[in-house]
Order: sequence, then C-alpha cells, then structure tokens
Amino acid sequence: MATTTANKVFVDANVLVYSRVTAAPFHQKAVDAFDALTATGSELWISRQIVREFLTTVTRPQSFLQPMPIAKAIVDVRIIESTTSVADETSLVTQKLLTLLAAIPCGGKQIHDANLVATMLVNGIPNLLTHNVADFNRFGHLINIIPLVPPISSVAPETSSTVPSP
Repeated sequence: MATTTANKVFVDANVLVYSRVTAAPFHQKAVDAFDALTATGSELWISRQIVREFLTTVTRPQSFLQPMPIAKAIVDVRIIESTTSVADETSLVTQKLLTLLAAIPCGGKQIHDANLVATMLVNGIPNLLTHNVADFNRFGHLINIIPLVPPISSVAPETSSTVPSP
C-alpha cells in the first residue's frame, strides 16, 4: 500500500516513552495507538529532537521510572529508529520555525513544540500523536492533533441497559 501524506503521523516523545516503559501510566494506550496506526498503513515519523527528548526523559527519575541505564536507552532508540522514519532538521525547518514564531506567540519551552511543528510542516507530515495536546493547540490550524487519550468530553457516555453486553 502506498503511503500518502495523510497517512504520515509524527510521534511525540511522550508517546514513545509510554510505549517503551511498561510501568508508564499510558503504556498500553501507546502500544495500542502504534498497533492501530500500523494496521491502517500509517507511516510513523520522529525527528532528532524527539530522540533527544526521549533520552532526556528516560535517563532522569520519573514517578513511574528510575533513570534508565544509558545502554538500555540506546537500545530503545535503535528500536524506535528501526520502526519510524526520521525527519531531519534542515535550514528549511529553521526558516519555518522563525515564520511560526513571528505568527504564533511562543516562548521558552514552547519553542521546542514550535520546532516540532515546523519539522512536520516542512516534511509534509500533517498528523501529530501526543499526550500533551494542550502544548500543540495553538498550532491546531496547521496540523491535526491526535490525542493519545481522548478528552473526557469526547468520550461517549455509557448507555444503561438491563441486558449485559457480551
């Protein structure tokens, strides 16, 4: 099956961490999301920035993880790189980043998010899978944000029934 631009999904570092750390709070959700995207023929993308963010996160203490030994973190990055495409940051990405910053108010750590969006736009990747939806809402008119965990308001309420479901 040929991959179209619409099938390209950029994966945020938080989703990669959840997918690789079994004790992570959203581990199964991340694994399920990868399985579902792969089953639909989606092409998963990351960038070198995502690799750095992954390494930074897994090698420092987390509420669900003691710092991962660097040897294991390197193995995980090799696995991630073997299952995703890597969008390199080029001078075009820097130019797109500066254009975004001039148009959309950002500062501090938000620059990292803007850089991910610039990388996506330059590489024709319209979709972003993330758990940090709020960090990217300001770019929602430029990219499609796929939440790892749907917001509570978008989850259909359970219907009551006297007949147990199978």
